[in-house]
Amino acid sequence: MAKGIFITKPDPEYDDLPEIRYHFPSRYLRLAEECVGDWILYYEPRRNQGRQAYFATARVRKIESDPVTPKHYYALVEDYLPFPDSVPFREGDFFYESALRRPDGSVNLGLFQWAIHHLPENEYELILQTGLAVGAEYQDVPVDAVSEDLPRYPERPLIEQVSLRPYRDRAFSTIIRSVYNHTCALTGFRLINGHGRGEVEAAHIRSVESNGPDSPRNGIALSRTVHWLFDRGIVSMEDDGRILKVDTLIPDQVSKILCPEGYARLPQSRSTKPHPEFLRWHREHVFKG
Repeated sequence: MAKGIFITKPDPEYDDLPEIRYHFPSRYLRLAEECVGDWILYYEPRRNQGRQAYFATARVRKIESDPVTPKHYYALVEDYLPFPDSVPFREGDFFYESALRRPDGSVNLGLFQWAIHHLPENEYELILQTGLAVGAEYQDVPVDAVSEDLPRYPERPLIEQVSLRPYRDRAFSTIIRSVYNHTCALTGFRLINGHGRGEVEAAHIRSVESNGPDSPRNGIALSRTVHWLFDRGIVSMEDDGRILKVDTLIPDQVSKILCPEGYARLPQSRSTKPHPEFLRWHREHVFKG
């Protein structure tokens, strides 16, 4: 097994959905196979207005052949976890990947041409710690969002914590609440309790039980009542954010509090806006309309 870097663009030319799959040609097959069972980092290049940074980690589950395109493959991943803040590949003269730095201090552009490459264990751990800030952001999640009875595993190394459900629940909740500014996407309400904490909840679009990833693109901020309706398929969304509802199942007084324009209030960034594939799953498998 080996740690790896998988490079994916904001608008990938391959069939990438980093939360679930990474599409690549056969020249990278050996490198990808060596990552099976181990952790990788996703890196977004500068092309097409990319962040030029590491933005998430995931574990490679297996490699499958592309049934449509000859000599192409999919790396199927699990335990996808985005970073609250992406990590630039360099800060001044310091490179997080030592192989990217030439002896004269310039950038090894040749390595950037490889869509998949390996990196040492210690460099993976450094990028992971930097991207997750050693989990500090997730220790302050309000107890009304995640039960305070859940174990926090402070003694475990970070790489072990990131696959644990309690840690991932805190991470997901923190990111979704921040992305939506503690505002319910389907009502536009921003309710703050007496302690200054937002009452909005983080909902998975494709549920965890159905292998939905802990990605902001698979999440939406909802008030508790609307969250209940969403999980039971009484409300849903089109890809463009148009709100769908089952009028026969939703109380009239609740229907009236949904966004009057008929569209959810969603983030515009490609890295945080709900992905059409997850919205389609919700409409096809949960929505009762």
